[in-house]
Amino acid sequence: MQSALHNIIIRPIAPGDNKPIAQVIRTALKEFSADKPGTVYFDATTDSLYQLFQTGGSVYFVAEKEGQVVGGGGIFPSPGLPAATCELVKMYLLKEARGIGLGKALIEKSLEWAQQNGYQQVYLETMPELQKALSVYEKFGFKYIDAQLGDTGHFGCDLWMLKELS
Repeated sequence: MQSALHNIIIRPIAPGDNKPIAQVIRTALKEFSADKPGTVYFDATTDSLYQLFQTGGSVYFVAEKEGQVVGGGGIFPSPGLPAATCELVKMYLLKEARGIGLGKALIEKSLEWAQQNGYQQVYLETMPELQKALSVYEKFGFKYIDAQLGDTGHFGCDLWMLKELS
């Protein structure tokens, strides 16, 4: 599996990544018929992720293959979350970048960063349309919770998960 990742670079987001990563996110959501109100598809910040992730306590990683942005994901201290809790956010891959372990690598890198930066819990919001992602999150130890945490504004997401960092 590692060999499939040999030509993929995972790096922090740069100013020139705004347009390509917004396109990745919207393409993936549309593919799964999850391009609905109350999701990142319609967030104004989706078009300016570099600027958004200049916020303290946040990081966003971009996956690049042969100069093309093929995915990304990161950590954000979303408003209203409990102390020492961050959110795993905007974790999306283009179709051609799935099934090779890239999503796993992005999640591992994000969780490692969260732990190194003092977070004790990682929260995420998702939706049933993203079935494959749900099983990946479960494998990482995310557990379903009964209600939304914080104030993300994503009323289109109706599944919530939480992971304790050790």
